[in-house]
Amino acid sequence: MTTASVKLKLKLADCEADIQAAQALRYQVFVKELGGDGPLVDHAAGLERDAFDPFTDHLMLLDSDRGDAVKDQIVGVYRLLRDDQMPAIGAYYTEAEFDVTALKKTGRKLLELGRSCLLPEYRGGTAMYVLWNGLADYVAKHEIEILFGTASFHGTDIDALSKPLSLLFHRHLAPDELRVIAQEKSFQNMNLHDERDLDRRLAMLEIPALIKGYLRLGGFVGEGAYIDHAFNTTDVCLVMDTEKLNATQRRIYTRGT
Repeated sequence: MTTASVKLKLKLADCEADIQAAQALRYQVFVKELGGDGPLVDHAAGLERDAFDPFTDHLMLLDSDRGDAVKDQIVGVYRLLRDDQMPAIGAYYTEAEFDVTALKKTGRKLLELGRSCLLPEYRGGTAMYVLWNGLADYVAKHEIEILFGTASFHGTDIDALSKPLSLLFHRHLAPDELRVIAQEKSFQNMNLHDERDLDRRLAMLEIPALIKGYLRLGGFVGEGAYIDHAFNTTDVCLVMDTEKLNATQRRIYTRGT
């Protein structure tokens, strides 16, 4: 994997200790910070894990200034599940929340992005850029055509989230051929305000940085949000067609080449 600074570097997990380091970081963010839980979360060991971890690739962002071991250096992670890996587990993680039939019907190469997180002090700056560069390398190597995955708003108070959700619905809804749909059991309508009544600037400020980053790269959201009470989040499904990146977005995504 390539690097973009002296202290920040990328690697794919290649042993159980690496995967546990990724799970420990996820525990810090998803469990301790955001209050999430799950059936395979190991509170005693401080690991946020699930049944998908053994079947996926784990892209790790490391800061060499933090120590010598991977478990000390890790500051960010992406979990990556390609369509050729998916049959071993039988489904995508996203399918617990969203119907992705539309994507499967395209016949194009899919990559699910999941469990992405950064430590708080690394958010919104160079670290996210380095992670995206690594993701771009991975996408190019495996000739991925469509990226997708869930991204979260903290909390399940829909009144508090109604304006940013409405903005996503009105301005960033995926086209029909790529439109995943939230599962009926927890489907949350996102069309909660007329677009004319929205202050777009203020609504955009309430959208998490990760989601805004994908929108800037030409990403879309699926129809409906999914309320995840276990993880105390309201989730949307992001979809990106790599063919539809415009020239400026492509330069950002692939390091200016």
